[in-house]
Amino acid sequence: MSQYDLKNIENLGNRHLLRRCVAYFWPYHWQILIAFLSAIVVSSTTGATAYLVKPAMDGIFINGDKDALILIPLAYFGVIILKNIARFAQTYIMNITGLKILHQLRSELFSKILVLSIRFFEESRVGMLMSRVLGDVNGIRESVPSMIMVVREFFTCIGLIGVVLYQDWKMAIIALLVLPVLCYPVILFGKRLRKIGRKLQVQGADINSVAEECLSNIRLIKAFHAEEDEIKSFTKESRGILGLSKKQVLASELSSRIMEIVGGIAVSFVLWYGGTRVLSGEATPGTFFSFVAALIMLYEPIKKMNEANKTIQRSLASAERVFGLLDSERILPEEGGESLFESPLKSLEIKNISFSYPTASEPAIRDLNLTVQGGERVAIVGPSGSGKTTLVNLLPRFYDADKGSIHMNGMDIADYDLGSLRRCIGIVSQDPMLFNTTIRANIAYGQEGVTDGEIQEAARAAYAHEFIEKLPDGYDSVCGVRGVKLSGGQKQRITIARALLKNPALLILDEATSALDTQAERIVQKALDNLIKSRTSIVIAHRLSTVLNADKIVVMSKGEINAIGRHEELIKTCSLYQTLHRLQFQPEFSEEEARDLELHE
Repeated sequence: MSQYDLKNIENLGNRHLLRRCVAYFWPYHWQILIAFLSAIVVSSTTGATAYLVKPAMDGIFINGDKDALILIPLAYFGVIILKNIARFAQTYIMNITGLKILHQLRSELFSKILVLSIRFFEESRVGMLMSRVLGDVNGIRESVPSMIMVVREFFTCIGLIGVVLYQDWKMAIIALLVLPVLCYPVILFGKRLRKIGRKLQVQGADINSVAEECLSNIRLIKAFHAEEDEIKSFTKESRGILGLSKKQVLASELSSRIMEIVGGIAVSFVLWYGGTRVLSGEATPGTFFSFVAALIMLYEPIKKMNEANKTIQRSLASAERVFGLLDSERILPEEGGESLFESPLKSLEIKNISFSYPTASEPAIRDLNLTVQGGERVAIVGPSGSGKTTLVNLLPRFYDADKGSIHMNGMDIADYDLGSLRRCIGIVSQDPMLFNTTIRANIAYGQEGVTDGEIQEAARAAYAHEFIEKLPDGYDSVCGVRGVKLSGGQKQRITIARALLKNPALLILDEATSALDTQAERIVQKALDNLIKSRTSIVIAHRLSTVLNADKIVVMSKGEINAIGRHEELIKTCSLYQTLHRLQFQPEFSEEEARDLELHE
């Protein structure tokens, strides 16, 4: 099992989960104490309401006591006022506290996820992570309020039991014999509901992932006319949720109905037995109706405790997934050193590094050595799958090499503070990434204290200022999700402006123009020339025309360096480079050349 497998995160015991939930509520213990005391008051008023039935029946309706006609309604009204004030205090305080906990947990979980490694995100589906942050966290906030409700209803039961014992202890003993039977469904179905709840949350995360992937790749789906296939996939996941939800409803309703039936048996017996006692003169009608009212009211808090238990079980299932990620000893944030990188970049030394992806059978990089001097422009070329992008991803430590080391300015990059290291490296990739915010915010992303003048200067150097000014809102124009409102060349020029504003010591261009048409490529290439000036740069390119003037060209094959030199040297001495060159500059190439190229992948 992968160390980043979120589906099989370790199961945590109830005590641990409850302790973790309570720990988040503890800073609000005074508010919770007030809510708890309010719950006790609510419990007491329920018992008082049942007790008032006796003096109301005997005093008003049987004895015709006029004082009782005034006092008892006033007493009942006072009890109702007290009950509702206490109920409001309990519910309001616990809901507000729960919302604060929700905010804290959501922020902590999101913060933990963002500092995890790139590999974690490659092995985790976005929909599943969103389910953790938005769905599971929301479930936890209901845990302690539900526990308070259980306490409130428990004391309500105690108060009502006191009333029935006081009114007629013989009938009370008979009626209360069914209480253990009423508790059985709570225990039996509680475990079942917890298990179903856990499966439902996993299934919910899966359907979130399917929906997110479909909507993110809607152009691809429509291009291949694959709507029916994706609908079937979504329907399959939805059918799984439907099946689990049916089981959840069945368990929940069986629990409630069993309690109702058992309670009904007890009340029916008491009605018969109590009625015979009233008819024989052994009890007054007031005593009997007060007893029955308390008994009927007794089953209501028991049902509420059952409902609260269901909520707690759902909360524990959510807590298991949230705290399983927060507390996991296997899923750890990225770690860096303490040294700060200081510009400029004087040297970059890659020494005997090897790297393999977890699912790959062959290493992506094998015993590779490379030295780059400050100010050099180094191009890396090679067939697809030769390890070019993997190599440059090791420099900002998106991955760590399995073997060997990388030194910048004489120090191992593992000893640099991660923020310091990554701030000194600028990356412009084939797929320009933009946020759904303004162009100004996208250019200034990650930079603090930059002025509008600096943003516009970077945009001019990236040949982006003119087209930005022509937009309806200029620099305040919103790019859309993934920059959908802009063309490919426009998006790329904004990312170049962002890199210019960052002013990195090392620049990495990962096939930055390969997805553009010829006209857009020429404009972007001018912007890139401005970006590369007086800067150490590593350029990955499929189009050799963009790297002919590099200080040195590194030819890669199967994760190894095949040759290093300038264009004039390699075109004479390196057969792979010759093949790559012919592929680009002559209309056709032979099957033998195609097979030779494939062998180097």
